[in-house]
Amino acid sequence: MTIGLTPYLQFPGTAREALDFYHAVFGGELDTSTYAEGMGEEGENKDLIMHGSIYVDRGTHIMASDLPPGMEGNGFGTMALSSSGDSPDEDSRLEQWWEALSDGATVNLPLETAPWGDKFGQLTDRFGVSWMFNIAASAS
Repeated sequence: MTIGLTPYLQFPGTAREALDFYHAVFGGELDTSTYAEGMGEEGENKDLIMHGSIYVDRGTHIMASDLPPGMEGNGFGTMALSSSGDSPDEDSRLEQWWEALSDGATVNLPLETAPWGDKFGQLTDRFGVSWMFNIAASAS
């Protein structure tokens, strides 16, 4: 049996912009529905995202929504991406994602070789989501 873990981000009215950005970074399949489409909302929230998802690959799935006014969020936490070092393609892909997410981000720790030998970095993207990358040193 395979267990998947899907982060679900909640935004203060910027979910569509965030999902478009993440879709440009990660690729995959983007699907969104608004409160009007999902609940028949006709008021000021009708165009906000009720459910959005990006299916990147098997096991890589990001979901997001807008919080309607008056609903409290609990922050984003930290998104962590890592590679096993088994595939140079994985490592290259993570480095590309780092570069793309860095656009408009605050880099808290540059992506560079850490004391344990892997490349490690942390950033907070332009939407306030924290990302942590660990790219394993390739086995020689």
